[in-house]
Amino acid sequence: MNISAIAIRNPVFTWMLMFGLLLFGALAFRSLGISLDPDVDAPVVNISVRYAGAAPEVMEKDVVDPIESTVVAIEGIESIFSSAAQGRANISLEFDLSKDIDVAVQEVQTALAQAARTLPSDIDPPIVTKSNPEDRPILWLAIRSNEMGRVELMRFVRNRIRDQFTTVSGVSEVILGGYVEPALNVELSLSQLKRYQLSVDDILATIQREHVELPAGRVENDQVEKTLRLMGEALSAEEFAMLQIKRRGGAPNYQPLSLGQVAEVSEGLEEVRRISRVMGESSVGLGIRKQRGANTVEVASLVRQRAEEVRASLPEGVQLSINFDSSPFIEASVNELLRTLLFAALLTAFVCWLFLGTLSATSNIFFAIPTSVIGTFIVIYAMGFTLNSFTLLGLTLAIGIVVDDAIIVLENIMRHRDEGKKKVEAALVGSKEILFAVIATTAALVAMFVPVAFMGGVVGQYFFQFAMTISVAVVLSSVEALTLTPMRCSLFLGQKQRSTWFGRGMDRAMAALRDSYHRVLQVLLGFRWITLILASLLFLGSLYFFRQLPREFSPQVDEGRLFLQFETPMGSSLTYTDKKMREIEGLVMEQEFVERYFIAVGGMGAGGQANVANMFVTLKDRSERDLTQQEIASRLRQVLGQVEGVRVFVRGGMRSLPGGGRGFAVEFSLRGGDWDGLVSLFDGVTEAMEESGLFTDINRGSLRGAPEVWVIPERKKALAAGVDIAELSQAIRVMFGGVVAGLYSREGQRYDVRVQLRAEERQSLDTLKAIQVRNNRGELVPMGGLIQIEERVSPPNITREQRVRSVTVRANLAPGVAQADGIEQALALAREILPDGYYVALSGASASLADSFRNLGWVMLLGVLVAYMVLASQFNSFIDPLVVLAALPFALSGAFMALYFSGQSLNIYSLIGLILLMGIVKKNSILLVEFTNQSRRRGLGVRPALLEACPMRLRPILMTSLATIAAAIPAAINTGAGAETRLPMALVIIGGMFMSTLMTLFVVPCLYSLMARARPPGGAGKIT
Repeated sequence: MNISAIAIRNPVFTWMLMFGLLLFGALAFRSLGISLDPDVDAPVVNISVRYAGAAPEVMEKDVVDPIESTVVAIEGIESIFSSAAQGRANISLEFDLSKDIDVAVQEVQTALAQAARTLPSDIDPPIVTKSNPEDRPILWLAIRSNEMGRVELMRFVRNRIRDQFTTVSGVSEVILGGYVEPALNVELSLSQLKRYQLSVDDILATIQREHVELPAGRVENDQVEKTLRLMGEALSAEEFAMLQIKRRGGAPNYQPLSLGQVAEVSEGLEEVRRISRVMGESSVGLGIRKQRGANTVEVASLVRQRAEEVRASLPEGVQLSINFDSSPFIEASVNELLRTLLFAALLTAFVCWLFLGTLSATSNIFFAIPTSVIGTFIVIYAMGFTLNSFTLLGLTLAIGIVVDDAIIVLENIMRHRDEGKKKVEAALVGSKEILFAVIATTAALVAMFVPVAFMGGVVGQYFFQFAMTISVAVVLSSVEALTLTPMRCSLFLGQKQRSTWFGRGMDRAMAALRDSYHRVLQVLLGFRWITLILASLLFLGSLYFFRQLPREFSPQVDEGRLFLQFETPMGSSLTYTDKKMREIEGLVMEQEFVERYFIAVGGMGAGGQANVANMFVTLKDRSERDLTQQEIASRLRQVLGQVEGVRVFVRGGMRSLPGGGRGFAVEFSLRGGDWDGLVSLFDGVTEAMEESGLFTDINRGSLRGAPEVWVIPERKKALAAGVDIAELSQAIRVMFGGVVAGLYSREGQRYDVRVQLRAEERQSLDTLKAIQVRNNRGELVPMGGLIQIEERVSPPNITREQRVRSVTVRANLAPGVAQADGIEQALALAREILPDGYYVALSGASASLADSFRNLGWVMLLGVLVAYMVLASQFNSFIDPLVVLAALPFALSGAFMALYFSGQSLNIYSLIGLILLMGIVKKNSILLVEFTNQSRRRGLGVRPALLEACPMRLRPILMTSLATIAAAIPAAINTGAGAETRLPMALVIIGGMFMSTLMTLFVVPCLYSLMARARPPGGAGKIT
């Protein structure tokens, strides 16, 4: 007894199967997270090291290289990237996706412990963190006030605002933009220090001795116990200024002298290296990062609710606004996909009604959609997937596929019912007759996606979710078609009766089409070689369209937001950069398509880059503007490019697929040993790219030398004066760099006490010479006679990839230039310039493009091989699978022509559509081959068997093909959020299905007829 017979004879069990899939699928759907892209962990471990005052070359030689030498032996490392800058270094280790990130962190920490003996003794301990490049803030809030001063605003954000959002469910971290820590600043006067014969060491020692609170024990007797507390810390800036300087050079100072006499003490901020504004007003940004796997839309909603609660309690004059929110686009994109899914289901049902003619039969087919789709949610939930663009795309495109099996089974049962059989008999015979074809088509389609499991990298994980979603939906549809559909037919299916003029006309048209097909097939079977040659020429001709298709990693999506980066000349002060940014802001606010913006001068996060600024620009809704996001980006480049002294880089929204680097279309690195040579080659390559006119936003200038002052000790003079080099270094570090001498309490919070020379005295190099240091005899010696001062140019940072020095070239493309062509041209320009000993390596989106096309190409070929193996096993024939697979080339022809005439590109979405297409189109040829084999097993010859089976299968072939096309139409005509990614995949399905269906009906019978001699009539596997 086969599975269909079990379902027919046990209808209650079969109904429970259906209700169980619907019930638990609905429960799983309610629990699924929502995100734009799959939540995939990229195991990356960061090592950050600080070594105060060390130059980039020193950081590379003494810190980066020893650490890299040790950690490189850790198993599973895919790539190493490091950056050495003034006083700090960062090493990023990217591991294989199979590596447990927690284990990786432990192994890195162990390796660092081994490397500790080779590192400088006075560096700060290395900090090891695990990170995911995809953990970008999902939402940016901004706090601004016209009433509060900067110091008060920073305290307010730290004490009253930040922690209110860290407690929101689903929030992992709140990062601050434009925030500067409050501090108690002790600004020394050089003239007063000289007047009272004090050195910086005297000041630091005074703070450490006079501003201190230590545990003091307790007083206890037989009855009570009391804690002792010595209130040794100053409680206000005024009290701090009254600290007495009681020692000078280690000896007692008998002259009454307070700290306020040699320094200005005030509550303020640490050195301002970051400035942020919203719509021209000073602000502090709060970036909300979600926890891994959390529902992006839900977390953003909770944050917005908390923002409303916080806003209600804000003091007058303080404003809290949402300046950047990724969730509306995500929600709109997901909702569009859900609407597209529903529309696809309705169109598919309409196509089925056109062919079947009765509502009972159509409803039977329609039931296959919710059963398969909703049941798929169970597996999506169990595997930890989310509702994202890839899983929902898979479900949307699966709509036309999941009804195919039900259509095939139902149509065959209806044929027996129309011949006069009773409902149960028709269901038993019809389902048994079609069982092999259903299993074969399902197995062949799933086989196309098996190789996706072997794709490496994060991109492979993305497509794995797509492939699993499609495969599960198809398998469930097959189960539904072999159980639920026959059961429902045995209970409710009536004989086909069309009483309307449209219905009768449709029946006549179908009969006429079947007769015409029979006549044409008779003729073509007499000219089999000519038919196959003409079909081959058609396929070869379609390769022209393939060669003309532009290639890119991913189509540009209009998310309604832009990310702008700005660079002023290397060495520019923060004040200069801020002045230029105000000019930029004025131009941005004049643009009618801009809704709001947030700018961070000095960079994001840790910041500190005085010549860098970043800006988030939120555009008005697409319905309120005439220009697309890409057109707006081009206009902003033109408008903002008129500001002298500023380089402008404009990128699309913050979304990018993994491996997309920093969002630039062209990204590659030049690698070699000599840093100066790399910088020179970088200049040559970027100049050539600029002259070509193919690129925009070229990151020229980022490696220009940073002005640097070298203070060179005169060792002989220092020795004669009795001054240690450490004394010189300490004095310069305190006066110009500032040091933390202690902690200061205010309102239950602890702040740094920073000691530094007054700002106005740090503006001249002459101050260096006037600083006095104490020698080994306790005397103060002017530094001017012990040092030489030289002004030089040095690299702002030194970067390495795979332990080789490298510089990265990044650029966007001029309008009309395809990404693949741009990358090819850029690499050609670079190779012409690079001498021996230097080489080029792709990175970012460029590497992702090459890897994705290569991997997906292999997946496609391997999928065809696996499909052949599965079909050969099922048909028990080496020949039949070749006949079945003959439909594939024409599917490619239709897909290439559809992409070409619609102006679309060949990208990862259209490529994955091709893989899906090659799984779908085999259904039609499987039906023709299997029913022809059945006719031959009944004793018919090859030609009579083809002329009987092919017209008999015409209606289900047309139904399944048109149902698949109808399911793809909503995605093809949709213009909502994220439509740019759905369109190429839908066009591939529509064009490929149309062309392959047309050609399959004629090419497969001709090829079968020619190859029939190579197989016996009973060679196909029988179903008993």
